[in-house]
Amino acid sequence: MTAAEGLLRLLPLLDYLSVAVFALTGALVASRAQLDVVGFIFIACLTATGGGTLRDVMLDRPVFWIANPAMLGVAAAAALVVFMTAHLLESRYRAILWLDAFALAVAVPAGVAAAVGEGAGWSVVLVMGMVTGCMGGLLRDVVCNEVPLVLRQGELYVTCAFAGALAVVLVGLAGVSGGAALVLCGVVTLGLRAGSIAFGWRLPVYRARPPRTNPPKR
Repeated sequence: MTAAEGLLRLLPLLDYLSVAVFALTGALVASRAQLDVVGFIFIACLTATGGGTLRDVMLDRPVFWIANPAMLGVAAAAALVVFMTAHLLESRYRAILWLDAFALAVAVPAGVAAAVGEGAGWSVVLVMGMVTGCMGGLLRDVVCNEVPLVLRQGELYVTCAFAGALAVVLVGLAGVSGGAALVLCGVVTLGLRAGSIAFGWRLPVYRARPPRTNPPKR
């Protein structure tokens, strides 16, 4: 079995995990928006499948949840669990942050595995890792009228996805591939995201300078 074939065998497991955890975040955001149970399921499914759908369309491969509709059942079940238990959480926002971090650390390896399994080059591997990790959460926040986590000022998010995918590319050059590379991808992604949440790690942001004013003529 080649490394690419091995990654494709791991992909369904990664997709299931990503769907389950991203669906929990979508349902928690729906609870903050005070939606009904159907709204919970819709937002959970949108969040859980958004990134993987775009990944599969761009790679011209069967869309994962159409090929395996059980994925939608997992997302719906997660939404129902949150609908019945969200009120027990002390801070739903904090839960969203940490669950989203774990989902990102699973979704980025899933995007990388799909791209490598299809024989894509390193640049496509990087893009697929970022797309799979970030698009579901972006759709969730936009639809629920929340400030997207992806776009929070200076916060590490897309950077985490990029770094995780880049780690796979770099260790691949050193001859490391398969499950070990995906584990490294997840560890790098989660480590950076957790550091941003827990310790406030940030990237410098653009600061506009005030326009120059011409001195008054004498």
